[in-house]
Amino acid sequence: ILERERSMAQGVAFSLLRPKPLTVWEIMIPVIFILNYVKLKHSREIFVQNQMFTKKMALDAALDMKKKAATKETVMAQIQSKTEELVSSVPGGIYSDDIRRQQLIEMDLLIDHYSRLLNAAGKDYVSLVTHVYQTAAAYSSFLEALTAAEKEVMSAAHRTLGSQTDKATADKIESITENMRAAEVNKIFPSNSQPQDAE
Repeated sequence: ILERERSMAQGVAFSLLRPKPLTVWEIMIPVIFILNYVKLKHSREIFVQNQMFTKKMALDAALDMKKKAATKETVMAQIQSKTEELVSSVPGGIYSDDIRRQQLIEMDLLIDHYSRLLNAAGKDYVSLVTHVYQTAAAYSSFLEALTAAEKEVMSAAHRTLGSQTDKATADKIESITENMRAAEVNKIFPSNSQPQDAE
């Protein structure tokens, strides 16, 4: 599950943060190319970590519910406590209580999703999803709810950061993510697959 989430985040990062065309200096002086490549790679990794923040916290909570028999209320209280600490510790007011509240809604949704997957039969992400959701419509419905929750987080970030928010980039992230999720639904539940004849 974690591998799938990281792969999705990396996919968005690679689509969003593309390398610029090589300059004559990068061709003539390889060290400049290497420095620019390292900077791009670093930027992508920061983006992935940012995208994984709510996913990782929600998956850890779902694992606690499965392995330690923790209740949903207990894990949500732990998440609330951790995120409250972050609000006061992150400098510059870039992580606000408004953002945190919207992330809690997103994580609540993700915890339920991950819990269903962790309790399903299957050896990989695709088999877990097909076991839990069974149809493209059901899985798409979850992804739409998740997208709506993520949009609310983005809106809270916009309210917090105001003119510092890069709306064009936020819109690109949203569009890339939606396209990747739609492709995933089609891959997991191919519409052209024919039911097998009963034996």
